[in-house]
Amino acid sequence: MDGNGRWARRRGLPRTAGHRAGAKAVRAVVEESLATGVRVLTLFAFSSENWRRPRQEVDVLLQLFMSTLQTEVRRLVENDVRLRILGDRSAFSERLQRQFAEAERATADNRRLTLQVAANYGGRWDITQATRAIAEDVAAGRLRLDDIDEAAISSRLCVPDVPDPDLFIRTGGEKRISNFLLWQSAYAELYFSDLMWPEFDATAFATALQDFARRQRRFGLTGEQIADQAGLAAG
Repeated sequence: MDGNGRWARRRGLPRTAGHRAGAKAVRAVVEESLATGVRVLTLFAFSSENWRRPRQEVDVLLQLFMSTLQTEVRRLVENDVRLRILGDRSAFSERLQRQFAEAERATADNRRLTLQVAANYGGRWDITQATRAIAEDVAAGRLRLDDIDEAAISSRLCVPDVPDPDLFIRTGGEKRISNFLLWQSAYAELYFSDLMWPEFDATAFATALQDFARRQRRFGLTGEQIADQAGLAAG
């Protein structure tokens, strides 16, 4: 969700105003996900690199986490949305960690949409902690070296029980994935939007989904093989 700060600067506002506007844009994308049948939506809210930003900006982001959780959990429950927080929570205050846990418990039984919010998350961190877990299991005799494969790694990532993302959307005009879901996005379709995140409304999200629907996903096969498989499925 990139472009909050630039959106604010273009309007003569402090960067923190952009983050507040960006928080409002989240609701529009969640509502459109519910309307179109998206089953898992993952939002990159705060990366492990974002701690390097000015302290005031970080404080505003953390306050937004707390205030948004307080106001939105009831709405998530009403709309059958399950909330999950991805990332290393240990760097957050105990109060915020409690709020994360309470929000997850309150929405744990919801099934219509899984909303994953990545906070203090980094793709390299995710792979590193999975690798560490594998090393610990090998050292303890719970895992053999011959059993280390893609499935062993995937099962130890912080999102082991949801499908890999089909579509990766980056707003703000930047064309990079910025250390987000590196392992999981190996075959994700990439979509880059010049809109700043506060401008990325339900219509923009629907446009991205329509663009995705027109693509042919081959996963290493040829276009002819995909067409043949589609023909067999239709028959």
